[in-house]
This record gives sequence, structure tokens and C-alpha cells, in this order.
Amino acid sequence: MISSSLDKYSHDETPGITPVFPVGVFEPKTTQEVQEVVHYALQNKLAITARGAGTGKAGGCVPSPNSLVIDFSKMNQILDISPENLIAKVQPGVVPADLRQAVEAKNLFYPPDPNSLAWCTLGGNIATNAAGPSALKYGSTRDYVLGLEVVLANGEIMRLGKQTVKGVAGYDLVSLICGSEGTLALVTEITVKLLPKPRNLQTALLSFDSNEKALEAVNQILALGYLPKTLEYMDAACMQGKPALIVEYDGPDDQMQELGAVNSQVAQDEKQRRAIWEHRRMMSERLKKRAKHKISEDIVVPRNQMLVFVHELEKLGVKHGVQTASFGHAGDGNLHAQILFDEDLEPQKTDEILRELFSLTIKLSGTISGEHGIGLAKKPYLHLEQSESLMALQKAIKQVWDPKNILNPGKIF
Repeated sequence: MISSSLDKYSHDETPGITPVFPVGVFEPKTTQEVQEVVHYALQNKLAITARGAGTGKAGGCVPSPNSLVIDFSKMNQILDISPENLIAKVQPGVVPADLRQAVEAKNLFYPPDPNSLAWCTLGGNIATNAAGPSALKYGSTRDYVLGLEVVLANGEIMRLGKQTVKGVAGYDLVSLICGSEGTLALVTEITVKLLPKPRNLQTALLSFDSNEKALEAVNQILALGYLPKTLEYMDAACMQGKPALIVEYDGPDDQMQELGAVNSQVAQDEKQRRAIWEHRRMMSERLKKRAKHKISEDIVVPRNQMLVFVHELEKLGVKHGVQTASFGHAGDGNLHAQILFDEDLEPQKTDEILRELFSLTIKLSGTISGEHGIGLAKKPYLHLEQSESLMALQKAIKQVWDPKNILNPGKIF
């Protein structure tokens, strides 16, 4: 089916990316229909961009010129849940929150929880190897994808991976697909690993006198001998006063400790827990209201370098006359660095700020993207982190999978 409205397919949630309208949009319901689209694209010399809910923040699903969009939102069926094998089979348009609800009804648990889990899709999660607050204890999407059915760039349908938790037959092509941003294959079916549903959940919001004390508490919490499910940080600029941590445990015992907090709020029920998480889930939206423009970058540094990064980001803001703030997944060093400003910045000025931010990240032994991907937005900066030889190797892999370069061309490299 070809959609009559192309506007929403011309962009994702990335600011500053020039919209590109696709030639057409297909909304398949089966793997065979995806295969037909690939054959059509090959016959008509068109590119293909896969799309889930369009929640990406790096321009990864913005169409390439002269391309078709495959909108996977109608391939949204949960095909099977197996409590005996602790796996589920789903289509790529399934929303993670819906999968969570379905498996929790069977006393099971699907851990990955990107901030947009209520409206993003599992196919998009695979494209960027999405993570979220629970990644500290449970890992990212890649850690739960056991097998994939894909349509290759030549139209061939292929199954990758396995239906079992263990298996080392050949190269791990499933992990290669996770995070490849739709440049290697089109995912049409996903087998995910499940866990038993945790029985207890303890959530607390802890406030501190300074960024230093909050980040010191991160190290203290991780040294206690039991791993939190989540450990989220919001700096003083985010909280307009005292920085805070959200600490959540899903273990069997009472593990909550205040660790130098000047104020603590421990949730007594689900309503209070949701109220605590409201501070974090809506942080980006709240920051948008403080300035006319906002740039949000998704970087990762070693945990012992987070405080250095926070201080240096503040200095970068003073240098360029912009506001800054940091929040994110302190447990794994994944911070969302925020640049806020009211006056329009020249593209060269924006590029200078981002280049300095990413150079700082790499200097601290970090990486320029933790969970949003490279797409178009970070493509100009990848060379700061990766050598020419490393990028050439990845381009060679792309050439093997997609010799005619029809799958999401122009992204990443």
C-alpha cells in the first residue's frame, strides 16, 4: 500500500536535519510483502529506508534521496510467547511496552526500556541497539535478541541466529545487525530472550548538595555488592538546584541506602514510583521549555570520568555563551549532554560546539553515541573516534551485505 501523506516520513525527532520526502511509502504486513518491495526497488533503481515509529534522534530513518520508505508499523504482532523456553517471537512493529505487558501477564520480563518504550518499536530498537535506564543491570537490546528473520538487499529471506539461549555456530550476525541502523538488512521477525519477572521493586529519588556528591554516591552504590536495576543522574542544572539520583532495585532484599543524600523520597506504592520517574522521563521536555533551542547529545564516558565531563561541559557552555545540563544513565556512564540557547547559532558555531563536545568525550576514553546511533547527525564526527582503517573495514562489510547500496545509503559513514 502506498501512503498518500509523505510529510511524517521525511524526518525523525532529530533537530536541524533537512527533511527528505520519499518517492513512496509501503506498509507491509508480511515478510513476503517486504521481499516484494525490495524486488521493486531493485528493478526501479530506488533506495530503501526502514522506519518504525520515527522516534530516532540521529536522522537514521530520514529517507535518502530517490528512496522508498518501508513503514513496519503494521507488522505489529506478538507471534508467540514461550514461558518454557523463556523466549518470544514478534514482528518489528511491536511496541516494547506492549511486549512487556504481554509477557508480564505470564510472569515474565523483557528488560530493555528506552525512554520512548511506550511508542517506539522493536525494529527501531534493533536498528540503534537501544538501551535505557535498566541497561546497567540487564544490558541493551542486543543482549536479548537471539534470532532474526531478515530480507537481504537482494530480496532473499534468511534466518539468522538461533531459537536457543546458547549457540556459537558461525559468526554472530544477529549482533552485527543490532546497531546497524537499517544499512545491512530489513528485519521482519525477532526472537527475544525473556527473564522471570522480578518480584520486588524499590525506587528512590535522592537529592545531593553538589554534582560531586551525587556522582560520588554512584560509585558508593556500585561498591555495595549488589547491582541496581537503574541508577539515573540529573545534574544541578537539570534540577535547578540540587542534583539527584534515581536508584531502583529489583532484588529480594531491602537494599536502599541514602549515601549522603540531603533528601530522599522512597516510593511506597506504584503511584509514588511513577511520580519519581516523571522527573527523569520528562527531563528533556522540561529543558526544552527553558530556551528557544536545545541540542541533546548521547555520549558515554567511563564512570570515573563523568564528573570531569560534567565540569568540562559547564566550561564549554561558558566559553560559547550557552546553557548546559547533563542527565542520563550514570550507572553505565551514558550521559545526555544538553546545549540550550535562545539566539540562533550559525551552523559553523553549532559544529564548533559539537566538535569540542565530542573531542572531550573521546579524550576521556568515551564514545560519541551510546544508544541513539550515528545516522546523519553524527556522521561528520565519527572520524574523531574511529580510524580510517576501521571505517574502511565497516564499509567493506556493508559492501558484502548490500553491494548495490540500496539499504539506507548515506548513513553512518
